[in-house]
Amino acid sequence: MFYQKNLPLWERVLRVLIGIIVIAVTLSLSLDSRMKALIIVSAATFLFFGFIGFCPMCAMVGRKLDAKAKK
Repeated sequence: MFYQKNLPLWERVLRVLIGIIVIAVTLSLSLDSRMKALIIVSAATFLFFGFIGFCPMCAMVGRKLDAKAKK
């Protein structure tokens, strides 16, 4: 299935950076293993959608990119 990108480049970069930082910080903390797994899976999902440029929640509310933001 092909998804139409609905995230501008700056937001994609921000999502990727935040996902990487959250995963790194979570791995360095001493938390319960289930809590670590939950946080890492959430951050990995954020990271994944940053890479592909599509956010399902943004699509649900009808967010689309304008012509100049698609670059």
